[in-house]
Amino acid sequence: MIPENTTPEPADCCSRRSAESAAPANDSSWWGRWQGMALRTVLCVVASTLAWWYHEESHSVSTALFMVAYLFGGWDLAQETWNDLLGWRFDTHFLMLLVVPCTAAIGAWGEGALLLVLFSLSATLENFALGRTRRAIEALLRGAPKQALVVEGDQTRELPIEQIVPGMIVRVMPGQSIPIDLRVTEGESSCDESSLTGESLPVSKKVGDEAFSGTLNLQGLMQGVALRKASESTLSRIIHMIEQAQQMRAPSQRLADQFGTRYTAIVLAACSALFLWSWKINQMPVFFSEGHTVSAFYRAMTLLVVASPCALVISVPSAILSAIAYGARHGILFRGGAPIERLHQVTLVALDKTGTLTEGKLRVESSKVFAGSEADFWGAAYAVAQHSTHPIARAVTTECAARKASAYEVKAIENVPGHGMTAWIHGDQVKLGNRAFALPSDISSARFVIPSAEDQLSEMWVTFKDAIGCFVLRDTLREASPKLVAQMQRDGLQVVMLTGDREAAAKAIATAAGLTEYRWGLRPEDKVAAIQEFKNAGHVVAMVGDGVNDAPCLVASDVGIAMGARGSDAAIEQADVVLMNDRLENFIFARDLSHRVHRIMRQNITISLGTMGVMALTTSVCVTMPLFAGVAMHEGSTAVVVINSLRLLWAPRRR
Repeated sequence: MIPENTTPEPADCCSRRSAESAAPANDSSWWGRWQGMALRTVLCVVASTLAWWYHEESHSVSTALFMVAYLFGGWDLAQETWNDLLGWRFDTHFLMLLVVPCTAAIGAWGEGALLLVLFSLSATLENFALGRTRRAIEALLRGAPKQALVVEGDQTRELPIEQIVPGMIVRVMPGQSIPIDLRVTEGESSCDESSLTGESLPVSKKVGDEAFSGTLNLQGLMQGVALRKASESTLSRIIHMIEQAQQMRAPSQRLADQFGTRYTAIVLAACSALFLWSWKINQMPVFFSEGHTVSAFYRAMTLLVVASPCALVISVPSAILSAIAYGARHGILFRGGAPIERLHQVTLVALDKTGTLTEGKLRVESSKVFAGSEADFWGAAYAVAQHSTHPIARAVTTECAARKASAYEVKAIENVPGHGMTAWIHGDQVKLGNRAFALPSDISSARFVIPSAEDQLSEMWVTFKDAIGCFVLRDTLREASPKLVAQMQRDGLQVVMLTGDREAAAKAIATAAGLTEYRWGLRPEDKVAAIQEFKNAGHVVAMVGDGVNDAPCLVASDVGIAMGARGSDAAIEQADVVLMNDRLENFIFARDLSHRVHRIMRQNITISLGTMGVMALTTSVCVTMPLFAGVAMHEGSTAVVVINSLRLLWAPRRR
């Protein structure tokens, strides 16, 4: 589902600047580059203005000032063109730079200066717009601590977070950032997770909960065990996803990238044909205008300017990158441009139950050991459950920690999606999962009675050695789910719930959420088959889930959407869109943003193609078309496209 990061080198000035903006860079370097471009633009404007001022008084002074304007205005363009030529690329860089000395050669210094003023201005605006997408990453990086306070017996010492390995005990003081993903073992506090999720409200943390790197410990002293390396932390994963998203291209952008060397050849051929037609057929002066009659070369240069497709090739990436930046700032991570374009086309939404429609914060209502040792039951459950991100396993882990159970040493853990987990403890197998998976096949002949499942409750069975026991858990519907389901249906979407739970539990949640279509008792392969069935029926399908068992569905759907940073690694890695704050309502916001991106891209393409078409036709038909008008329209349309895309950075949210 995630596009491979093997996109070809951009074929034009604008798309290449987009790619360069996506490359890792720190905030100060972006700011310095943007300031440098802005300064050169200002100097170009000042020199051009003075040159026009002295045009009548001193031709030599005016020419010298125009040359200064050419130097500052053409600096960035010349660098980009040189890089193109080194790679044997003859694209719009080459077209734009070619016209500048040509205009000077025919005495049209002012038109060349105007071209460079507008080009450098639009390039500065573009660099500023694309640089804004880096700010989301830099904000996360600035919040990442570099040191961690490690507890070793009665001693503590500070270590670089790169040296932290899973299993180390880390202490976090009030007011400090969480240095690495932790599972809290001592203390209680609340954390500001807005840097990761966009959620402004603090999130309480107690023993058994996870605290994520890059978030802020607001109140109490906490101590926890490191869950993963710094390079694999939630913060690092999010930064990687944003960087990866900025380098993944949308279908419309890949279409625009078809403009390149071949298009440049076509434009140069058209300019040559117009030059020969104007010279031989219209009998116009060859290189230098005579009176009110422009030269054939002047006319060809005008066509060269208006035919350069800079506005067109920046129309899509500027909108996509603005949307990625805005989404990241509000807790929505898009994995590239393709899901942004596809999301507005979705006609059916498939929702997982646990952790998506429901809170996913299951709590253990009761537990019972039917056979064997209670120590074996609790020790095996704690040892294995803490290695899973499934909501049921998290709830069991919290319960075990609250009871101060002693976890056994576990090896060779294996997830069995849709069923449970197996592991080995001192040579004995332990199983955690549903009753069909965990219980022995001959359980009916045992000397004790296994009670029937309660319809609206979830279970986790544990078998280890002679110990057999069960946790009974309850989940609750998200408060916002009924409203969100109703909103999706009003928007014309078909909404279906897919769950592996029992029929009674599925029906209860579906009814409470306002759903009339739901499927229960599904294994991961059954969910994939359902997704494929919907697609075969002509639907564009979005799947929303958070568990390991949802990962295949996310891949099979047209747009895979994972719920939050707390979702499983498998789900997040396979998703096209990640809702970082676990709020289902952000699906509506993401879809609205996709609609706005689609509208703005259409507007941008219409503006760029319309301007190019009208100006090219006018240049070919009207022999008196002034070069400065072509320059103004060409660069003006590029600036309009960039500014239009910037509107996405301040897109309103539906209330």
